[in-house]
Amino acid sequence: MTRTVLAYVISLGAGILTGLLYWLMGVATPAPPWQALCGLLGILFGEACVRRLRERLQRRRGRGAPAPSDRTTGKD
Repeated sequence: MTRTVLAYVISLGAGILTGLLYWLMGVATPAPPWQALCGLLGILFGEACVRRLRERLQRRRGRGAPAPSDRTTGKD
């Protein structure tokens, strides 16, 4: 099993265990399911936006700046 799949399996297991404990204790979930899913969607969207922004910034920096070896030797 890859690390990614293992992370998903652990997350799913933790969620099921938490739901089971809530049910056994008779506690209502802190947020309605649709609100929780919207929050998770927002987290995923934000993570994807930050990742893409970092990639764009790294690409721009890579194009505009000369290689470190060129700067130190003075060669073009």
